[in-house]
Amino acid sequence: MAVSDGNKCYQFPKDFAWGASTAAYQVEGGWDADGKGLNIWDTFTHQGGDRVFKNQTGDVACGSYTLWEEDLICIKQLGLTHYRFSISWSRLLPDGTTGFINQKGIDYYNMVIDSLLKNNVVPVVTLYHFDMPQAVEDRGGWNSEETVAVFEQYAHFCFKTFGDRVKLWITINEPYILAKYGYEDGVFAPGKSKKGFEVYQVAHNMIKAHAKAWHAYNNFFKIEQKGLVSIALYSDWAEPFDPNSTEDKEAAERYLAFHLNWFAKPIFVDGDYPEVMKAEISNRSKEQGLQSSRLPEFTNEEKIMIKGTADFFCLNYYTTRKIKCPSSENVPSYDSDRAAEGLKDPDWPISGIEWLAVVPWGLRKLLGYIKDTCGNPAVYITENGFAQSDPPTFQDLQRWTYFQETLTEVLRAITLDEVNVKGYFVWSLIDNFEWTSGYSVRFGLFHVDFNLADLPRVPYHSAIEYSKVVKRNGLISQK
Repeated sequence: MAVSDGNKCYQFPKDFAWGASTAAYQVEGGWDADGKGLNIWDTFTHQGGDRVFKNQTGDVACGSYTLWEEDLICIKQLGLTHYRFSISWSRLLPDGTTGFINQKGIDYYNMVIDSLLKNNVVPVVTLYHFDMPQAVEDRGGWNSEETVAVFEQYAHFCFKTFGDRVKLWITINEPYILAKYGYEDGVFAPGKSKKGFEVYQVAHNMIKAHAKAWHAYNNFFKIEQKGLVSIALYSDWAEPFDPNSTEDKEAAERYLAFHLNWFAKPIFVDGDYPEVMKAEISNRSKEQGLQSSRLPEFTNEEKIMIKGTADFFCLNYYTTRKIKCPSSENVPSYDSDRAAEGLKDPDWPISGIEWLAVVPWGLRKLLGYIKDTCGNPAVYITENGFAQSDPPTFQDLQRWTYFQETLTEVLRAITLDEVNVKGYFVWSLIDNFEWTSGYSVRFGLFHVDFNLADLPRVPYHSAIEYSKVVKRNGLISQK
């Protein structure tokens, strides 16, 4: 049934993917169990210094390494058709290379994949969700061109080991977040901050690493395994602060160029960065007395290699910003280059974390933008969530209202805007370690009591309601 502006009963497309997502470091724990190697978040959190809320770590997290069966119960209770999780690179390959393979890591992920399939749940596997092996970081990490080949080798190993059963792959999660927060602001692992330089170099190498991994699958595995490979891109939607201001409109366009299109344009369109990024960074670099742009260039061969290296579009959406053109001094930095200030409308409700203004209609606009600018790809919304601050309420009625509003906007994008949305994944299945917020912020459909040794999972109201949506493959009016 088509969506109307009235709030009626309506269905999602047949075979719509209903999922929830997690990431290895945020849920697994077992940080040094069974031969796992160190990753950069182990190192980052163990250094203390108030980098993370109350110096909390993911050493134990949700204990999913030993409590996987409890997570599976949650997945079955929701009736999910798909489950997205990430592989801990250093659990499989402790030093990041195939020089030493940890069989117990393979055994764990085989168990996860096989138990999902046994319960008719499609595994969606992310190869890299922020947790680079420390050994690879010590050899240069994403700053180094050599890591492109190391990642390609890791991806090839995963395709060979698990690809007979995994048909939906995501190479890298949110390269924007990793580059900006890990290498520009220095607030995420590995905690580097050479303003205006490393942020572009690491993104450059991640794009090439993704493309190499895609080609590895396409050349060696696709014919036999028949799977699909993509990359998960994070983006806000951007609205001009003053819709009548040319400067604010141009700033909103820059905002999207420096967020989404930084990665989407090379991969989905033409193998190269947005023109406005190239022009802004080149001009500012010259004004700063540099001989060349701080934004690296792809060779013609690399552009050909990168273009078209995604079989579907993975979007992680959380919020929207109103964009103004700020006054800024010309110093080397990502923010200065972007020249677009993102503001929250005071009328937008805030979820349980300060940055997350809940704006469901922004998702529909962003989906339409992706359709128009990226060749109308099949889209999976691989993350979308609303936080509760700690202590949370089990009767999370406000959050469920937001889920309903968001899913209504997704349906409108499908039926009215003809966006090819194939699935929707809640972030996240269970409360977990939320990076620098530690355990103070809760996105889970299931509550985890981190004070109890058995880390019990208990459904929130939103989990019960989400399961009803999944079961009927549609929304029903609450009137």
